[in-house]
Amino acid sequence: MLFSQAWAQATGSGPGGMDLFGLLPIVLMFVVLYFLMIRPQAKRAKEHKNLLANIAKGDEVVAGGGMLGRVTEVGDTYVSLEIAEKVEVKVQKPSIQLVLPKGTIRKAN
Repeated sequence: MLFSQAWAQATGSGPGGMDLFGLLPIVLMFVVLYFLMIRPQAKRAKEHKNLLANIAKGDEVVAGGGMLGRVTEVGDTYVSLEIAEKVEVKVQKPSIQLVLPKGTIRKAN
């Protein structure tokens, strides 16, 4: 016989094939991304939404740009802040960043 016998090779993932171990690093990257970036950001957004929903007249707040004021009127999209005696400004609700403890803002003599 001039030709030797050829045997079929076992089927398995070759160098170009995608198997479970090839997908593992990608899955791990998405899990790490979720716990380090997506979950904390969603938690912060939920806390900010609750903060805006619970704003009431008389609260002392910090608005965008660091403006301190006392809430005098609450609307659906806007809030009126008294930033000085007889000086009121309207700001959008989402620009409120922080609700301060009562008595934080003191009047100057």
